[in-house]
Amino acid sequence: MHSQPQLKLARQSVMAQTRIIQNLIPPTVSYTTQGNVLIIGPEDLTRLAAARLSAMSSLVILANDPITSQDDDHLEKVMNACPQVESYYNHLHAIKGFLGQFQVLVENEAAGGEKTVQLSQVAIRKPHFDIVLDLSLEPCLNLEMLPPGYFYVGRDDAKLEDALAQIPDLIGEFDKPRYVKVNSDICAHYRHGMNGCNRCLNFCPADAIASVDNVIEIDPYLCHGAGSCTNACPTGALSYDLPAPQSLHNYLQKLVSRYLEQAGEAPVILFHDENVPAELVGDELPGEILPVALEEITVAAIDHWMSVLAWGARQVLIYNTEATAPTLTQMLEGEVSLANTILDEMGQPQRITLVSDIQADALSATLDISCDWPVTVPGSFAASDKRATLYLAIDHLNSQAAAIDTQLKLANIPYGTVKVAADNCTLCLSCVATCPTQALKDGGDEPALRFVEQDCVQCGLCEQACPEKVISITPQVNFDRASRQELRVLKEEPPFECIVCGTPFATQSMVHRMLDMVGEHSAFNANIERLKMCGDCRVKDLFEDILQDPEKQLR
Repeated sequence: MHSQPQLKLARQSVMAQTRIIQNLIPPTVSYTTQGNVLIIGPEDLTRLAAARLSAMSSLVILANDPITSQDDDHLEKVMNACPQVESYYNHLHAIKGFLGQFQVLVENEAAGGEKTVQLSQVAIRKPHFDIVLDLSLEPCLNLEMLPPGYFYVGRDDAKLEDALAQIPDLIGEFDKPRYVKVNSDICAHYRHGMNGCNRCLNFCPADAIASVDNVIEIDPYLCHGAGSCTNACPTGALSYDLPAPQSLHNYLQKLVSRYLEQAGEAPVILFHDENVPAELVGDELPGEILPVALEEITVAAIDHWMSVLAWGARQVLIYNTEATAPTLTQMLEGEVSLANTILDEMGQPQRITLVSDIQADALSATLDISCDWPVTVPGSFAASDKRATLYLAIDHLNSQAAAIDTQLKLANIPYGTVKVAADNCTLCLSCVATCPTQALKDGGDEPALRFVEQDCVQCGLCEQACPEKVISITPQVNFDRASRQELRVLKEEPPFECIVCGTPFATQSMVHRMLDMVGEHSAFNANIERLKMCGDCRVKDLFEDILQDPEKQLR
């Protein structure tokens, strides 16, 4: 085993020669502001804050909390602070928007008018405010990640000082990356009038994701780049753009392989967000730890964690701080639990850990335990799309452990199988038309329903689309690669041939179902044989019948 100085030298060399390949001209969005500021809170605190923002284009106060002190000196100071700034006392209804585009709805006090009014139109004759400084006891905008330009400081003096330092610089035009791309073609959210997957909608702490006309859309102005949506998306329809999924995978593979080559030992990968102080992820870290900085720790998902383990890392650490939004922490805990359950099932150690302290002393016990774990022979696979990469990693780690071929049954996971009650299936193929990932396929020239388990995301759209209600889904992780990747036949039968010309025109089960349903009906019982004819022969038979009967012609 190498000494810490040797390991740190190896890390330094590997980190210096390995870089994530980024898009040199990333897509961006622009914010334009003129410096019109709304300050919300108790009138005394808001007026004192306004006095320190005199360089802004305009200042408006919305007083929504009682004055915090009746001290005479304090009140005198407040009365002398920014006397030219007007205060409004209307009840606040709603705030929406972002830097340069905040719309603030308040109660309209004018008798007989609209119930609400845009405060910016009343106060500064403009359609919006550019910046909001919120000193209320409780935030007026209840989001885990607030939009750019909205500063909630409450009664925190340090946050107030920080906001007052930033706000004067927010005049002009500012660019921000478009963090996430959407590929609606493979999105499992909505198809043919039915709702399917909503995983991304459940995990956005900035409320930047919405279903608009049943299509998932991301508001790039509200998006903070947390990556939780791309992490939760089972199909890869939502993908992170900085870095792109393929770039991050390639970077991680090079990082691990180069460290293995230079240090001769398996590294520990530490994912952390970019706001972590540099000294915490610098030379003080144990030499076997390779830190990977991300916009947010949820940018890396289960496919990244499993891949680095399969490429030879001995452990994955995810540094979760108090700054992480609760929604992101909840999602991380669930995904880490799933990943470790998969590892445990195949006989691997639970190699993925959420940590809240990365000081050397705090990590020593965790690292000591992982030193005794079996070494993984690095896999040679290259990353491709999200699901394929995850399964390649799982299969390799499984081959290094118990090599099981069982199925792990778990609830609410985007992996699993589809079952069909074949006797009642008519092969109408509504499920095939609805499946967003083509896990369900038709039989080509033959009436058949086929299925590939590895492609199934358990969205439930096939279950909803089935008119006969013979489809059910079962969430599971299948460790048998052959059966998981196999194109399985769920139902097949010979086609029904026209009784006149012999042309195949429907499935056997479809025709028999029609005969069962309408064969006894008075409108059909005299001409039941026409249901067994193709379209052309049915029309010919109908006209021949009419031509031979003058009374039918008159009718």
